[in-house]
Amino acid sequence: MVEQKNSIITLKELIVGYGSKAVAKNISFTLEPGVLCAIVGVNGVGKSTLLRTLANFQPKLDGTIDIQNKALEKHSPPELAQKLSVVLTEQPASKNLTVQELIALGRQPYTNWIGTLTSSDKEHIQKSMDAFLLEKLRFSKCHELSDGQLQRVLIARAMAQDTPLILLDEPTTHLDLYHKVQILKMLQQLAHQNDKTIIFTTHEIDLAIQLCDKILILDGNTNPFGNPCELIEQKHFEQLFPSEMVQFDAKTGSFKVNK
Repeated sequence: MVEQKNSIITLKELIVGYGSKAVAKNISFTLEPGVLCAIVGVNGVGKSTLLRTLANFQPKLDGTIDIQNKALEKHSPPELAQKLSVVLTEQPASKNLTVQELIALGRQPYTNWIGTLTSSDKEHIQKSMDAFLLEKLRFSKCHELSDGQLQRVLIARAMAQDTPLILLDEPTTHLDLYHKVQILKMLQQLAHQNDKTIIFTTHEIDLAIQLCDKILILDGNTNPFGNPCELIEQKHFEQLFPSEMVQFDAKTGSFKVNK
């Protein structure tokens, strides 16, 4: 794999896991700016482990991770905070903050030691609120929000952090279909209009096929990566589930249950 000069993130022969136990091996891909990428696969295959490794929350077991052509582990914490932002499935400890206050936390990597917001910081906060339709909720406490509203706030905080790379773990968990689509379309818009590289884990394979530019399929073997059409043509989705229970329909890009 040839590394692109303008690549945001490059993985080569990555192995992730815990201690000496590998959870997923043989992971390689490169992403440029402006790309929405999903990581899909069955439960327990290592999606969240991979995401946490990319976020530098746990060490890789082998292989390389480069962020903007520099090894992940060679970035200092302040430098990394300006390169990548993370939205995890855990609820934030600061739910007593208002929507505006929680989004403002995204500007911490850029503020001085007492956290004074400049006009540029405030502009980023406002832009993030507007992008995720949160203006009317500006002064609402985060504990008063629905799951879908809170998820929009957490992603808006990541947008306010203004990093080239954004990582999200299961951003549509616990949401109904309408809000799943809303969140993913907002992420697509954020990637394409703001030139962000966004990687997220998901079980919503049908939606990922329709909305993502790239998909990594963690299959415990070759872990194919590419655009959805390529992966459909190469029949990689058909290997995800036992064929006697669930079949992939290449024409519609969706799964159907065998009755």
